[in-house]
Amino acid sequence: MSLGTKGLIDAHADVVGSLLRPAGLLRAREDLYAGRISPQQFKAVEDRAVDEAVALQQDAGMEVVTDGEMRRLSFQSPLAEAVDGLGAFDLDAFLWGDWRGGEQVGNLRQERPASLGVVAKLKRKRYPLIEEFVYLRGRTTRTPKLSVPSPSLWANFWSPDVSRDAYPTLDGFLADVADFLRDEVAQLVSLGAGYIQLDAPHYPLLADPRTRTFYERQGWDVSRWLARGIELDNAVIGAFPGVTFGFHLCRGNQGSRWLSEGGYESVARPIFRGVKAHRLLLEYDDQRSGSFEPLREVSDDKTVVLGLVTTKSPRLETIRELTFRIEEASRFVPLERLALSPQCGFASSIIGNRITVEDEKLKLRLITETARKVWG
Repeated sequence: MSLGTKGLIDAHADVVGSLLRPAGLLRAREDLYAGRISPQQFKAVEDRAVDEAVALQQDAGMEVVTDGEMRRLSFQSPLAEAVDGLGAFDLDAFLWGDWRGGEQVGNLRQERPASLGVVAKLKRKRYPLIEEFVYLRGRTTRTPKLSVPSPSLWANFWSPDVSRDAYPTLDGFLADVADFLRDEVAQLVSLGAGYIQLDAPHYPLLADPRTRTFYERQGWDVSRWLARGIELDNAVIGAFPGVTFGFHLCRGNQGSRWLSEGGYESVARPIFRGVKAHRLLLEYDDQRSGSFEPLREVSDDKTVVLGLVTTKSPRLETIRELTFRIEEASRFVPLERLALSPQCGFASSIIGNRITVEDEKLKLRLITETARKVWG
């Protein structure tokens, strides 16, 4: 890996974020909730899980590493743990939706919890991402990467019934969310974070009528979701010289299932041109994501990280297969501005996908080996 002319990350092998939670960590979380172990004992288990996650990625040859999101209930949960005001919630707050594909794994509920909704003005109580970064930075000589949820993803925590006293409008709530996330990002940068990713799976959901309905019922039409949502994303990204920002899009990822289908055509121009991120990490592991043609809309200042390696099944792609697809994508974006990654995390919540740790290792190793073959 090298740094570009502006000091930005220029890795051709990348990773999205989460890894499977070890069984011992899941048991320890249950023991913590039940009062059988102390928070200090639980943190020791978390720390070991992070150490193992870092070692797994480094052994696979990754130059960009995360902490596997071992400290998170869900990729989205850090803000929920950082603030007061969101009311009572549990894992279901992050898992509801019309999940499709494969067998049910864990408690993937279909309906939105009726009681879910912000109930008071948000108030900062801690900085969980700072805690994640400081520990990760001390455990690796590779590039540490942190992910942050996109502000407008938090529409699922606003309800016109539950939230009207605290935030009468969705606009006001999401503006506050963006401010809190921007504050956390600024703190990360001040501590030396050089690679930060915004996770924004809700944008591809706007392209599928089955999943678009919820967002429209929140009060914004699709054009406003794209215009105002991206404006909030760019407010979080800000202008931090030398800091690389990634922007991850997928179609849902829990228990090897997904929420939506459809290509990027309807969202490509506003996102691929409008978001101020430097790297677009895009799900492209099967036909659900459509063709590479929407990549024509990617502005010349961005790298496209092709999520060609699936995290949803043990099926292992081949170097030949991946090389062919990278060549296809290079018809629309020059090869030097392409990179390779998994299509999503391996465990977007503590409910992981239907794969094994050995599968994770093989897939990450395949990514690094393919990157070396294609880019040297």
